[in-house]
Amino acid sequence: MKSGGPDGELAASLRYLTQRYTMPLPQAKAVLTDIGTEELAHMEIVATLVYNLIKDAPLEEIKRAGLDGYYADHDRALYFVNAEGAPWTATYIQSKGDPVTDLHENMAAEQKARSTYEYLIQLSDDPDVSDTLKFLREREVVHFQRFG
Repeated sequence: MKSGGPDGELAASLRYLTQRYTMPLPQAKAVLTDIGTEELAHMEIVATLVYNLIKDAPLEEIKRAGLDGYYADHDRALYFVNAEGAPWTATYIQSKGDPVTDLHENMAAEQKARSTYEYLIQLSDDPDVSDTLKFLREREVVHFQRFG
């Protein structure tokens, strides 16, 4: 599943849910919990989108898309990898323990996620996929504002 990179929803949710433990203010912990939980919901949206796009794809189409290696390892199952096919890793989670550092990291992460969705929208030729990606992109903007 090509959304398991450092700027993906899985990394974001775990980053925020991990950082909340060292936040000194209950309001900051609440924001991290809220956004971290929403990122898990976004991961579900992306997973559903990817699964629906590949579940009935003929093998020839999977090969043409360059996903034959992925298929050989995972069939049509969802497995978190980045755009190059490298598996998701916990090194994507940034948690420094300093509230100012972590909140700035989170704002940057939300901007990177917004950019990624923008690039995916540019690659999409499916209006339904594009609409879903636009919704997710706008949520990244809201998260950036909340962290600010």
